[in-house]
Amino acid sequence: MTTVYQRVWDGPARAEAELLGQAWPGWTVLYSLSMRRFFALCALPSPQPVIVSDDTAEELEQRMREAETLLILQVPAPENRRPSRRSRSSRRTA
Repeated sequence: MTTVYQRVWDGPARAEAELLGQAWPGWTVLYSLSMRRFFALCALPSPQPVIVSDDTAEELEQRMREAETLLILQVPAPENRRPSRRSRSSRRTA
């Protein structure tokens, strides 16, 4: 009888991708066996899909940080909801 061993391809890299995905809830992190590369897809609202990739988990995490920073900088500031003094004074005279 021949024993067949099951090999888990890139098990440590896949485990790193899973840990990154848990640490970054706004992202889906994958490891590509065919490309031997990490990918992260951002679930945060943005005008276009945000996908970053790198050869190492550490560098991927840095790219994720950079992408989030850019997304935060692109978000328009909330409008001031309080009426200006001019609009309040014009209502009093009307």
